[in-house]
Amino acid sequence: MNAFQGNATLRGSGLAACAAAALLAGCGNAGGGGESLGFAVIGWRTAVYETPFMDECPEGLAQGNDELWWKGIEPKERARLTADGTIEPVTGTRRAMSVLRGPKGEDVCWHPTSVKDPPLRVVEGDTSYGLDLDGDASGQGTPMSCPHVNFKSPDGQPGIDNQVYRILGCTYGWRHHGYIEDNANGERRDTSHGIVLIEVTGVDDRRNDDAVEVAFYKKANGDTLPKDSKADILPHATYRTDTTPRYGGKAKGRIVEGVLETDPIDVTLPFYGNLTHLPLVMKGMRMQLPVDQQGERFVQGMIAGYQDLANFWDFIQRYEYLLVTGQFSCPGIYVAMNELADGYPDPQTGKCTALSAAFNIRVVPAFIEHGAEPSGVVKPVQTQLASATEVRR
Repeated sequence: MNAFQGNATLRGSGLAACAAAALLAGCGNAGGGGESLGFAVIGWRTAVYETPFMDECPEGLAQGNDELWWKGIEPKERARLTADGTIEPVTGTRRAMSVLRGPKGEDVCWHPTSVKDPPLRVVEGDTSYGLDLDGDASGQGTPMSCPHVNFKSPDGQPGIDNQVYRILGCTYGWRHHGYIEDNANGERRDTSHGIVLIEVTGVDDRRNDDAVEVAFYKKANGDTLPKDSKADILPHATYRTDTTPRYGGKAKGRIVEGVLETDPIDVTLPFYGNLTHLPLVMKGMRMQLPVDQQGERFVQGMIAGYQDLANFWDFIQRYEYLLVTGQFSCPGIYVAMNELADGYPDPQTGKCTALSAAFNIRVVPAFIEHGAEPSGVVKPVQTQLASATEVRR
Protein backbone atom coordinates (compact mmCIF):
# COMPACT_ATOMS: atom_id res chain seq x y z
CA MET A 1 0.00 0.00 0.00
CA ASN A 2 1.25 3.46 -0.85
CA ALA A 3 1.50 6.26 1.65
CA PHE A 4 -0.33 9.53 1.25
CA GLN A 5 -0.98 12.82 2.86
CA GLY A 6 -4.23 12.73 4.82
CA ASN A 7 -6.48 15.74 4.61
CA ALA A 8 -9.06 17.29 6.85
CA THR A 9 -12.76 17.49 6.18
CA LEU A 10 -13.83 21.11 6.16
CA ARG A 11 -17.27 22.20 7.23
CA GLY A 12 -19.37 25.30 6.74
CA SER A 13 -17.93 28.70 7.61
CA GLY A 14 -14.62 27.21 8.80
CA LEU A 15 -13.60 26.25 5.25
CA ALA A 16 -11.33 29.20 4.42
CA ALA A 17 -9.67 29.43 7.83
CA CYS A 18 -8.85 25.73 7.93
CA ALA A 19 -7.75 25.16 4.32
CA ALA A 20 -4.07 26.04 4.56
CA ALA A 21 -3.46 24.00 7.70
CA ALA A 22 -5.41 21.06 6.32
CA LEU A 23 -2.95 20.50 3.49
CA LEU A 24 -0.31 19.62 6.07
CA ALA A 25 -1.95 18.42 9.23
CA GLY A 26 -5.74 18.29 8.97
CA CYS A 27 -8.32 20.25 10.93
CA GLY A 28 -9.83 19.50 14.28
CA ASN A 29 -13.59 19.17 14.61
CA ALA A 30 -15.34 22.39 15.51
CA GLY A 31 -16.57 20.84 18.75
CA GLY A 32 -13.31 19.12 19.68
CA GLY A 33 -13.08 15.34 19.67
CA GLY A 34 -10.10 15.03 17.31
CA GLU A 35 -9.24 15.59 13.69
CA SER A 36 -11.42 14.81 10.68
CA LEU A 37 -10.05 13.34 7.44
CA GLY A 38 -11.75 13.28 4.06
CA PHE A 39 -11.13 11.21 0.93
CA ALA A 40 -12.59 10.67 -2.54
CA VAL A 41 -12.40 7.18 -4.08
CA ILE A 42 -11.15 7.78 -7.63
CA GLY A 43 -10.20 4.19 -8.51
CA TRP A 44 -12.18 0.98 -8.02
CA ARG A 45 -11.13 -2.43 -9.31
CA THR A 46 -12.20 -5.98 -8.59
CA ALA A 47 -9.27 -7.45 -6.65
CA VAL A 48 -7.79 -10.00 -9.06
CA TYR A 49 -4.53 -11.71 -8.09
CA GLU A 50 -2.51 -12.71 -11.17
CA THR A 51 0.71 -14.69 -11.56
CA PRO A 52 3.19 -14.17 -14.44
CA PHE A 53 2.30 -17.48 -16.10
CA MET A 54 -1.40 -17.57 -15.17
CA ASP A 55 -0.94 -20.50 -12.81
CA GLU A 56 -4.19 -19.55 -11.06
CA CYS A 57 -6.06 -20.56 -14.25
CA PRO A 58 -4.53 -23.94 -15.20
CA GLU A 59 -7.27 -24.66 -17.77
CA GLY A 60 -6.82 -21.28 -19.42
CA LEU A 61 -9.14 -18.29 -19.56
CA ALA A 62 -12.89 -18.70 -19.43
CA GLN A 63 -14.69 -19.43 -22.68
CA GLY A 64 -16.56 -16.40 -23.98
CA ASN A 65 -20.10 -16.26 -25.28
CA ASP A 66 -18.99 -16.00 -28.93
CA GLU A 67 -16.74 -19.03 -28.66
CA LEU A 68 -19.49 -21.12 -27.12
CA TRP A 69 -21.96 -20.02 -29.80
CA TRP A 70 -19.50 -20.72 -32.62
CA LYS A 71 -18.66 -24.20 -31.33
CA GLY A 72 -22.36 -25.03 -31.22
CA ILE A 73 -23.03 -24.20 -34.88
CA GLU A 74 -23.20 -26.92 -37.51
CA PRO A 75 -20.33 -26.83 -40.07
CA LYS A 76 -22.70 -25.96 -42.92
CA GLU A 77 -24.03 -22.96 -40.99
CA ARG A 78 -20.49 -21.81 -40.20
CA ALA A 79 -19.66 -21.98 -43.90
CA ARG A 80 -22.74 -19.95 -44.78
CA LEU A 81 -22.01 -17.24 -42.20
CA THR A 82 -18.37 -16.88 -43.26
CA ALA A 83 -18.54 -17.56 -47.01
CA ASP A 84 -16.60 -20.77 -46.52
CA GLY A 85 -14.25 -19.18 -44.02
CA THR A 86 -13.23 -16.23 -46.19
CA ILE A 87 -14.97 -13.48 -44.18
CA GLU A 88 -15.89 -12.69 -40.61
CA PRO A 89 -19.57 -13.02 -39.73
CA VAL A 90 -21.31 -9.63 -39.85
CA THR A 91 -20.66 -8.08 -36.45
CA GLY A 92 -24.22 -7.05 -35.65
CA THR A 93 -25.68 -10.34 -36.85
CA ARG A 94 -23.05 -12.35 -35.01
CA ARG A 95 -23.67 -10.57 -31.72
CA ALA A 96 -27.43 -10.95 -31.97
CA MET A 97 -27.22 -14.62 -32.90
CA SER A 98 -24.61 -15.45 -30.26
CA VAL A 99 -26.54 -14.02 -27.33
CA LEU A 100 -29.94 -15.26 -28.57
CA ARG A 101 -28.75 -18.84 -28.53
CA GLY A 102 -31.44 -20.37 -26.33
CA PRO A 103 -33.46 -23.22 -27.92
CA LYS A 104 -36.29 -20.80 -28.67
CA GLY A 105 -34.08 -17.81 -29.34
CA GLU A 106 -33.91 -16.79 -25.68
CA ASP A 107 -31.38 -14.17 -24.59
CA VAL A 108 -29.02 -16.29 -22.47
CA CYS A 109 -28.10 -13.40 -20.16
CA TRP A 110 -31.75 -12.93 -19.22
CA HIS A 111 -32.65 -16.62 -19.36
CA PRO A 112 -29.39 -18.25 -18.18
CA THR A 113 -30.97 -21.62 -17.53
CA SER A 114 -32.22 -21.93 -21.13
CA VAL A 115 -28.87 -23.43 -22.18
CA LYS A 116 -26.25 -25.58 -20.49
CA ASP A 117 -22.80 -24.17 -21.10
CA PRO A 118 -19.60 -26.00 -20.11
CA PRO A 119 -18.59 -25.31 -16.50
CA LEU A 120 -17.02 -21.89 -16.05
CA ARG A 121 -13.23 -21.95 -15.78
CA VAL A 122 -12.71 -20.54 -12.31
CA VAL A 123 -9.61 -19.67 -10.30
CA GLU A 124 -7.93 -22.77 -8.89
CA GLY A 125 -4.95 -21.04 -7.28
CA ASP A 126 -4.62 -20.76 -3.53
CA THR A 127 -3.71 -17.04 -3.28
CA SER A 128 -5.98 -14.01 -3.39
CA TYR A 129 -6.32 -10.45 -2.24
CA GLY A 130 -9.06 -9.93 0.33
CA LEU A 131 -9.84 -10.35 4.01
CA ASP A 132 -10.93 -13.13 6.37
CA LEU A 133 -14.57 -12.07 6.48
CA ASP A 134 -16.07 -14.91 8.52
CA GLY A 135 -13.22 -15.48 10.97
CA ASP A 136 -12.88 -19.12 9.90
CA ALA A 137 -9.59 -20.14 8.30
CA SER A 138 -10.76 -23.74 7.90
CA GLY A 139 -13.49 -22.96 5.35
CA GLN A 140 -15.92 -25.30 7.11
CA GLY A 141 -18.53 -22.56 7.43
CA THR A 142 -19.94 -20.48 10.27
CA PRO A 143 -23.39 -19.10 11.14
CA MET A 144 -22.66 -16.33 8.60
CA SER A 145 -20.99 -18.45 5.90
CA CYS A 146 -21.34 -21.68 3.93
CA PRO A 147 -18.51 -24.21 3.54
CA HIS A 148 -16.04 -23.05 0.91
CA VAL A 149 -12.37 -23.19 -0.06
CA ASN A 150 -10.38 -20.33 1.43
CA PHE A 151 -7.39 -18.53 -0.07
CA LYS A 152 -4.26 -17.24 1.57
CA SER A 153 -3.14 -13.65 1.05
CA PRO A 154 -0.01 -12.82 -1.01
CA ASP A 155 1.88 -12.36 2.29
CA GLY A 156 0.69 -15.73 3.62
CA GLN A 157 -2.27 -14.84 5.84
CA PRO A 158 -4.81 -17.74 5.87
CA GLY A 159 -8.59 -17.66 5.67
CA ILE A 160 -9.01 -15.12 2.84
CA ASP A 161 -12.59 -15.03 1.48
CA ASN A 162 -13.03 -13.84 -2.13
CA GLN A 163 -15.43 -15.91 -4.20
CA VAL A 164 -16.01 -13.09 -6.70
CA TYR A 165 -12.33 -13.43 -7.61
CA ARG A 166 -12.76 -17.20 -7.94
CA ILE A 167 -15.63 -16.60 -10.41
CA LEU A 168 -14.21 -13.69 -12.44
CA GLY A 169 -10.44 -14.10 -12.03
CA CYS A 170 -10.01 -16.26 -15.15
CA THR A 171 -12.26 -14.09 -17.31
CA TYR A 172 -10.40 -11.84 -19.74
CA GLY A 173 -12.40 -8.65 -19.16
CA TRP A 174 -11.69 -8.53 -15.43
CA ARG A 175 -7.98 -9.27 -15.59
CA HIS A 176 -5.10 -6.78 -15.70
CA HIS A 177 -5.72 -4.29 -18.50
CA GLY A 178 -8.97 -6.07 -19.35
CA TYR A 179 -11.47 -3.76 -21.01
CA ILE A 180 -14.15 -4.03 -18.34
CA GLU A 181 -12.07 -2.70 -15.44
CA ASP A 182 -9.90 -0.23 -17.36
CA ASN A 183 -12.79 1.34 -19.23
CA ALA A 184 -14.93 1.63 -16.10
CA ASN A 185 -12.18 3.53 -14.27
CA GLY A 186 -11.70 5.78 -17.28
CA GLU A 187 -15.41 6.60 -17.40
CA ARG A 188 -15.49 7.44 -13.70
CA ARG A 189 -12.52 9.75 -14.17
CA ASP A 190 -14.09 11.45 -17.21
CA THR A 191 -17.68 11.75 -15.98
CA SER A 192 -17.20 12.06 -12.18
CA HIS A 193 -20.09 9.60 -11.73
CA GLY A 194 -20.33 6.91 -9.05
CA ILE A 195 -17.74 8.42 -6.70
CA VAL A 196 -17.63 7.33 -3.05
CA LEU A 197 -16.62 9.85 -0.38
CA ILE A 198 -15.09 8.72 2.92
CA GLU A 199 -14.96 10.77 6.11
CA VAL A 200 -13.03 9.73 9.21
CA THR A 201 -13.86 11.63 12.41
CA GLY A 202 -12.53 11.63 15.96
CA VAL A 203 -8.91 11.05 14.92
CA ASP A 204 -6.60 11.78 17.86
CA ASP A 205 -3.53 10.05 16.42
CA ARG A 206 -3.00 9.05 12.78
CA ARG A 207 -0.62 6.31 13.83
CA ASN A 208 -2.63 4.54 16.52
CA ASP A 209 -6.16 5.40 17.60
CA ASP A 210 -8.49 2.81 19.11
CA ALA A 211 -11.77 4.61 18.32
CA VAL A 212 -12.71 6.58 15.19
CA GLU A 213 -15.91 6.80 13.13
CA VAL A 214 -15.92 6.25 9.37
CA ALA A 215 -18.78 7.46 7.15
CA PHE A 216 -19.35 6.54 3.50
CA TYR A 217 -21.24 8.88 1.15
CA LYS A 218 -22.14 9.26 -2.50
CA LYS A 219 -20.64 12.34 -4.11
CA ALA A 220 -23.18 14.91 -5.30
CA ASN A 221 -23.73 14.60 -9.06
CA GLY A 222 -22.89 18.23 -9.82
CA ASP A 223 -19.35 18.11 -8.42
CA THR A 224 -16.63 17.17 -10.90
CA LEU A 225 -13.22 15.60 -10.33
CA PRO A 226 -10.57 18.26 -11.10
CA LYS A 227 -7.63 17.07 -13.22
CA ASP A 228 -4.09 18.18 -13.95
CA SER A 229 -2.50 18.44 -17.41
CA LYS A 230 -1.96 14.66 -17.45
CA ALA A 231 -5.63 14.00 -16.62
CA ASP A 232 -4.73 12.73 -13.13
CA ILE A 233 -7.24 13.59 -10.41
CA LEU A 234 -6.05 16.43 -8.20
CA PRO A 235 -6.11 16.00 -4.42
CA HIS A 236 -7.62 18.43 -1.91
CA ALA A 237 -10.75 19.28 -3.93
CA THR A 238 -14.07 20.03 -2.20
CA TYR A 239 -17.05 17.72 -2.75
CA ARG A 240 -20.60 17.76 -1.46
CA THR A 241 -22.37 14.65 -0.22
CA ASP A 242 -25.41 13.48 -2.17
CA THR A 243 -28.80 13.62 -0.46
CA THR A 244 -30.07 10.31 -1.90
CA PRO A 245 -31.07 8.31 1.21
CA ARG A 246 -30.29 4.94 -0.42
CA TYR A 247 -26.55 5.43 -0.18
CA GLY A 248 -24.14 5.62 2.72
CA GLY A 249 -23.42 4.21 6.13
CA LYS A 250 -21.30 4.69 9.24
CA ALA A 251 -18.84 2.26 10.79
CA LYS A 252 -16.76 2.16 13.93
CA GLY A 253 -13.06 1.86 13.30
CA ARG A 254 -9.54 2.16 14.58
CA ILE A 255 -6.08 3.09 13.31
CA VAL A 256 -3.38 0.46 13.84
CA GLU A 257 0.21 1.24 12.86
CA GLY A 258 -1.02 3.92 10.48
CA VAL A 259 -3.72 1.80 8.79
CA LEU A 260 -7.41 2.56 9.24
CA GLU A 261 -9.54 -0.56 9.82
CA THR A 262 -13.34 -0.54 10.06
CA ASP A 263 -15.81 -2.87 11.70
CA PRO A 264 -18.28 -4.66 9.39
CA ILE A 265 -21.36 -2.73 8.23
CA ASP A 266 -24.16 -3.35 5.75
CA VAL A 267 -24.09 -0.56 3.19
CA THR A 268 -25.19 0.43 -0.30
CA LEU A 269 -22.52 2.28 -2.29
CA PRO A 270 -22.80 4.03 -5.65
CA PHE A 271 -21.16 2.36 -8.65
CA TYR A 272 -20.71 3.55 -12.22
CA GLY A 273 -18.76 2.03 -15.06
CA ASN A 274 -19.19 1.02 -18.70
CA LEU A 275 -22.29 3.22 -19.03
CA THR A 276 -23.88 1.39 -16.09
CA HIS A 277 -25.22 2.93 -12.88
CA LEU A 278 -25.72 0.30 -10.19
CA PRO A 279 -26.14 0.48 -6.42
CA LEU A 280 -23.56 -1.88 -4.93
CA VAL A 281 -25.19 -3.80 -2.05
CA MET A 282 -22.55 -4.99 0.45
CA LYS A 283 -23.07 -6.92 3.69
CA GLY A 284 -20.45 -7.02 6.41
CA MET A 285 -18.27 -4.57 4.47
CA ARG A 286 -14.87 -3.65 5.93
CA MET A 287 -12.14 -1.28 4.77
CA GLN A 288 -8.39 -1.01 5.22
CA LEU A 289 -6.74 2.30 4.31
CA PRO A 290 -3.38 3.89 5.27
CA VAL A 291 -3.79 7.27 6.96
CA ASP A 292 -0.43 7.98 8.56
CA GLN A 293 2.19 8.90 5.97
CA GLN A 294 2.50 12.33 4.38
CA GLY A 295 3.80 13.54 1.04
CA GLU A 296 2.03 11.15 -1.34
CA ARG A 297 -0.67 12.26 -3.75
CA PHE A 298 -2.63 9.01 -3.88
CA VAL A 299 -3.06 5.95 -1.66
CA GLN A 300 -4.20 2.40 -2.28
CA GLY A 301 -6.61 0.64 0.04
CA MET A 302 -9.06 -2.24 0.09
CA ILE A 303 -12.79 -2.67 0.60
CA ALA A 304 -14.05 -6.21 1.23
CA GLY A 305 -17.36 -7.77 2.19
CA TYR A 306 -20.20 -9.89 0.90
CA GLN A 307 -21.93 -8.72 -2.28
CA ASP A 308 -25.63 -9.54 -2.39
CA LEU A 309 -26.11 -12.41 -4.87
CA ALA A 310 -29.04 -10.83 -6.71
CA ASN A 311 -27.14 -7.56 -6.88
CA PHE A 312 -24.11 -9.34 -8.38
CA TRP A 313 -26.28 -11.01 -11.02
CA ASP A 314 -27.91 -7.67 -11.86
CA PHE A 315 -24.39 -6.33 -12.46
CA ILE A 316 -23.53 -9.20 -14.85
CA GLN A 317 -26.80 -8.80 -16.79
CA ARG A 318 -26.26 -5.07 -17.26
CA TYR A 319 -22.85 -5.84 -18.76
CA GLU A 320 -24.38 -8.06 -21.45
CA TYR A 321 -23.35 -5.65 -24.20
CA LEU A 322 -19.71 -6.33 -23.22
CA LEU A 323 -19.90 -10.06 -23.93
CA VAL A 324 -17.49 -9.78 -26.85
CA THR A 325 -14.92 -7.42 -25.34
CA GLY A 326 -15.15 -9.02 -21.89
CA GLN A 327 -15.25 -12.61 -23.17
CA PHE A 328 -17.63 -14.11 -20.61
CA SER A 329 -20.61 -16.45 -20.50
CA CYS A 330 -23.72 -15.37 -18.60
CA PRO A 331 -24.98 -18.95 -18.07
CA GLY A 332 -21.54 -20.05 -16.88
CA ILE A 333 -21.32 -17.21 -14.35
CA TYR A 334 -24.92 -17.81 -13.22
CA VAL A 335 -24.24 -21.46 -12.38
CA ALA A 336 -20.90 -20.71 -10.74
CA MET A 337 -22.20 -17.90 -8.54
CA ASN A 338 -24.99 -20.07 -7.15
CA GLU A 339 -22.58 -22.93 -6.49
CA LEU A 340 -19.89 -20.74 -4.91
CA ALA A 341 -22.00 -18.29 -2.86
CA ASP A 342 -20.47 -18.38 0.61
CA GLY A 343 -22.10 -15.67 2.75
CA TYR A 344 -25.29 -15.09 4.74
CA PRO A 345 -27.19 -18.42 4.57
CA ASP A 346 -30.94 -18.18 4.12
CA PRO A 347 -32.46 -19.26 7.46
CA GLN A 348 -35.04 -21.47 5.72
CA THR A 349 -33.11 -23.05 2.85
CA GLY A 350 -29.57 -22.83 4.19
CA LYS A 351 -28.35 -21.61 0.78
CA CYS A 352 -25.97 -18.68 0.90
CA THR A 353 -27.26 -15.39 -0.48
CA ALA A 354 -24.03 -13.44 -0.98
CA LEU A 355 -20.54 -13.72 -2.45
CA SER A 356 -17.37 -12.72 -0.64
CA ALA A 357 -15.60 -10.00 -2.60
CA ALA A 358 -12.67 -7.61 -2.42
CA PHE A 359 -11.98 -4.39 -4.30
CA ASN A 360 -8.77 -2.42 -4.60
CA ILE A 361 -9.47 1.29 -4.19
CA ARG A 362 -7.43 4.40 -4.94
CA VAL A 363 -8.20 7.55 -2.99
CA VAL A 364 -7.12 11.18 -2.85
CA PRO A 365 -7.41 13.53 0.14
CA ALA A 366 -10.56 15.63 -0.15
CA PHE A 367 -12.63 18.29 1.59
CA ILE A 368 -16.21 17.19 2.28
CA GLU A 369 -19.25 19.43 2.64
CA HIS A 370 -22.37 17.76 3.94
CA GLY A 371 -25.70 17.40 2.23
CA ALA A 372 -27.42 14.65 4.18
CA GLU A 373 -26.04 12.35 6.85
CA PRO A 374 -26.09 8.61 6.03
CA SER A 375 -28.59 6.65 8.06
CA GLY A 376 -26.20 3.77 8.67
CA VAL A 377 -28.92 1.33 7.57
CA VAL A 378 -28.55 -0.59 4.31
CA LYS A 379 -31.30 -0.03 1.74
CA PRO A 380 -30.92 -2.99 -0.63
CA VAL A 381 -32.02 -2.81 -4.22
CA GLN A 382 -35.12 -4.91 -4.87
CA THR A 383 -33.69 -7.32 -7.41
CA GLN A 384 -34.66 -10.88 -8.24
CA LEU A 385 -32.65 -13.65 -9.81
CA ALA A 386 -33.49 -14.39 -13.43
CA SER A 387 -36.29 -16.85 -14.13
CA ALA A 388 -37.87 -18.22 -17.25
CA THR A 389 -40.57 -15.56 -17.14
CA GLU A 390 -38.25 -12.57 -16.58
CA VAL A 391 -38.43 -9.87 -19.23
CA ARG A 392 -35.83 -7.29 -19.99
CA ARG A 393 -36.27 -3.98 -18.23
